[in-house]
Amino acid sequence: MSAAAMPAAEAAQFQLVSDWHLDAPIERVWDALKATEEWPSWWPYVKSVQELDPGDADGMGAVRHIAWSSRLPYGVAFDVKVVQMQRPRRMQGRATGQLQGTGTWELVPDGQTTRVRYTWCVDLGSRWMRLTAPLLAPVFRWNHNGVMKAGAQGLARQLGVRLLDAR
Repeated sequence: MSAAAMPAAEAAQFQLVSDWHLDAPIERVWDALKATEEWPSWWPYVKSVQELDPGDADGMGAVRHIAWSSRLPYGVAFDVKVVQMQRPRRMQGRATGQLQGTGTWELVPDGQTTRVRYTWCVDLGSRWMRLTAPLLAPVFRWNHNGVMKAGAQGLARQLGVRLLDAR
């Protein structure tokens, strides 16, 4: 079913998957992704990260307010609570606010490189997004893909390594 033909409720729910391959060992990639407060220094679309709750010693239960810009003329902000942490393989957060959903980082070593998969299962929170989703779903996907590719490129620069792939 095309996005234009989807009922509004279905079109307002997205599962977006991004795959990155970085020429860096898994521990370095993990540490950079876990240090959410540092994202604005290397991820161009992350405008700010504010810690609301540090969580436990491993970061479980931590809550951060993240403000994003985008390739389109709008930004979003939401709180993310860490609900799963399996160092250095899997980190999952639950988002509430302008967007509602679950984001999961999965890291897999590949020799001395690391493959990263980010899965974002999101319900559009703002009224204008829900109303326009049946028509604009391809644009929302294009926007997300660009934001994520910029993140992959920024992370590679931050780590001083090559980005082998980002899609």
